[in-house]
Amino acid sequence: MPELTRLASPLDIGGVRIRNRVFLAPMSGVTDERFRQRAHAHGAGLVVSEMVASGELAKGRAGCDLRIRHSGLPIHMVQLAGREAAHMAEGARIAAGEGADIIDINMGCPAKKVTGGYAGSALMRDLDHALSLIEAVVGAVAVPVTLKMRLGWDESALNAPILARRAEQVGVRMVTVHGRTRCQFYQGKADWRAITRVKESVSIPVVANGDVGSPEEAATILDQSGADAVMIGRAHYGAPWIAGSIAAAAAGISAPGIPETPQAIADYVVAHYEDMLSLYGIESGLRQARKHLGWYLDRHAAGVSAEQRKRVLTSFEPAEVIRGLRDALADIGMSNELRSAA
Repeated sequence: MPELTRLASPLDIGGVRIRNRVFLAPMSGVTDERFRQRAHAHGAGLVVSEMVASGELAKGRAGCDLRIRHSGLPIHMVQLAGREAAHMAEGARIAAGEGADIIDINMGCPAKKVTGGYAGSALMRDLDHALSLIEAVVGAVAVPVTLKMRLGWDESALNAPILARRAEQVGVRMVTVHGRTRCQFYQGKADWRAITRVKESVSIPVVANGDVGSPEEAATILDQSGADAVMIGRAHYGAPWIAGSIAAAAAGISAPGIPETPQAIADYVVAHYEDMLSLYGIESGLRQARKHLGWYLDRHAAGVSAEQRKRVLTSFEPAEVIRGLRDALADIGMSNELRSAA
């Protein structure tokens, strides 16, 4: 996989040196501080905050400070979303004031609650307005500004190359393209070859995103898109080490910290759970952690009984959740060992 080896090399984004070219995508409700710290520890080249609503950030709404808080990692990258230039500029200034090294602008989110407010990928329907937001952010901060988008709103308006070119002209230093339109949401297969048209339109780095979860897929998306790096999102559900494992494969080394035995996986999941309770507090942490625990069970204990799963995902007692997790993962691990022995 000759294309894969390129991912092990550093990448410069507006003067910020990134250690490799395999990135963790920003995901709302997923890539919080604890998740990013784990992905970075496993070797991801770049990790991005959850999307932060610039209007709420500018108005000082509760919870936004946690999303933009510096996580102690070498590079702090914050993603902003919004539709008002003043709010986007102020949000960027606040994020930079909190130590953000890179500001990313979201023009790719397909969620109805975002596009319904004319933010996210809805901005691809009005490129002049989209550019006014980009110019506001670039003009507000001294740190590099990047942009994440989709191929377009729908198949009749595949305008990502135009948006990328205009964004570069006003100062954006990198663009990431998810190989679907907004109207596709996450259906079908991402069109990796379509990203080539964006790469041919700009001289800044282009990052390819969509349906990558293995070294083989990473090599293929690079080959088909001509992109400079890859960004990986949903493949991280229940596996914060995916980007790091691909970066390690590109470098011909072993990724650090990946749990491999049932006991190690159980310890890892419990530690992540306890980290989330510490970050959010018990009441909020219980709710925030449930989707992660569900993903861990889906990936590592798919045969767990409905009763065990319910115990883990509905209990309000952390100690009971932890016991349930360990029981579920231990049971699956024992079943796997018996199957192997047979």
